[in-house]
Amino acid sequence: MSMHPAPILRTLERHPRRASRLSSCFLHLRPACAGRPYSSQPQANSEPPRVQEDTRSRPIKRVPASPTPSSIEIRSKSYTIDSAWYNLTPTVLEATSRQLHLQRHHPLSITRNIIEQHFPAPRFTHYNNLTPVVSTQQNFDSLCFKSDHPGRQRSDTYYLNQTTLLRTHTSAHQLDTFCNNKSDGYLITADVYRRDEIDRSHYPVFHQVEGALTWDRDKLPNADVAKAAMQDLKNIMVPDVIIQDENPPFHAERNPAQLRHHTQAQVEAMGQHLKRSLEKMVVDIIMRARKAAHGAEDKHQEVRVRWVEAYFPFTTPSWELELFYDGDWHEVLGCGIIHQQILIDARVPSRIGWAFGIGLERIAMMLFDIPDIRLFWSKDERFLSQFESLSSSLDVLPRFVPFSKHPPCPKDVSFWLPRAETVEEGDAMGQSQWNDNDVMDLVRNVAGDVVEDVKLMDVWTSSKGEQSKMFRIIYRSLERTLTNEETNNYHENVRRALVEELGVKLR
Repeated sequence: MSMHPAPILRTLERHPRRASRLSSCFLHLRPACAGRPYSSQPQANSEPPRVQEDTRSRPIKRVPASPTPSSIEIRSKSYTIDSAWYNLTPTVLEATSRQLHLQRHHPLSITRNIIEQHFPAPRFTHYNNLTPVVSTQQNFDSLCFKSDHPGRQRSDTYYLNQTTLLRTHTSAHQLDTFCNNKSDGYLITADVYRRDEIDRSHYPVFHQVEGALTWDRDKLPNADVAKAAMQDLKNIMVPDVIIQDENPPFHAERNPAQLRHHTQAQVEAMGQHLKRSLEKMVVDIIMRARKAAHGAEDKHQEVRVRWVEAYFPFTTPSWELELFYDGDWHEVLGCGIIHQQILIDARVPSRIGWAFGIGLERIAMMLFDIPDIRLFWSKDERFLSQFESLSSSLDVLPRFVPFSKHPPCPKDVSFWLPRAETVEEGDAMGQSQWNDNDVMDLVRNVAGDVVEDVKLMDVWTSSKGEQSKMFRIIYRSLERTLTNEETNNYHENVRRALVEELGVKLR
């Protein structure tokens, strides 16, 4: 298949487990340093860090930052700020108002509409305007995350105060939606926020679609969910593709069913219904991408998808769907049977069902051949105008045409880490810990979207135990060629901020 895949998908070839956070609310949940899903179970084929080092957070002595305001406003609502926890950058704060998935003719909005076509009303209620500010209870506790889960750390998550944060996944709304939703299913599309590395496929803000469907045992004859699901399955078209699924419906150790709450027949029926629904959606997306690339559907290249077992805190059994093209397998989404305790907590214990999550950026980059995730945030009319002529049926999609190519400007910065100190008891989670995500956030905040990539290139420890790191920053504007003077100014501002805000000593 000659689709000229975007770099976000090529990234998976180099870091097959790292890029999953863009895939879905299920797949993205992983520590930035560890390179594996948020799970106590190690994942097969996990790639080691590019630089061999102790990746644990290192206690450091920080230079006091500028005073934090006592409150901020996000989408017309005021929130109290705790300076010990608050870590939003101006870039991230500004992004909370953009809501790209609701902007007409924006690629993310178009992609959302395509996905919604597969889960229509009235069976599915669509929620597209939920506030990004949630509680730790919503984001973690309600979804069975342990109290010491790494995703709770400030190095990974944007906090307003100890109990309030910017959602890291759309699943933060899962329990509330199950509690209040009047239909059997729902879709939630929203912006989510994660402190992360910088490259062409990662951005601190991205978008997800989460879907769920449940059956009410109290409303079915003999509470026979299995029969209802299998009957409904007959109405879902079987995609004309090669589907590999060598997994059992569940496995007692690797991928357990919730047999305390579900019968074996229910688990098998819901699993089949889930997989068929998602296969149909993904194949439709792939066919649209091919048609856009070639002007007609490519009949000569077969489509292959496969299911692999997975682990997520809020579904079991769980799976990931992978797509094969250009000679390799690529993760597309994560899904599973909803953890029954969530439905019990939502006061709908008679309901059982499935849920999935998928990343909009990954799909949109494939659909439109968009090579850099920063483009989604561009206000340049040369980008936005390319998507204005779409038909209402969305059956003919344009391919993104780069409006210019600008040379990269690489710059290196080396520094000694601040002196380590003991973290005081009661300190905000990760408050006094060194984490490379602090560098990523600082660079993004100082230089904005002219930064294409930041990589840790070298780590060295002196005989005195002092540690030095060297990062390579790639400056490249999406809109014009940067002059040497401009690049030098950006880089000098980054160097100065590293000293003033992180307390490093430049080499």
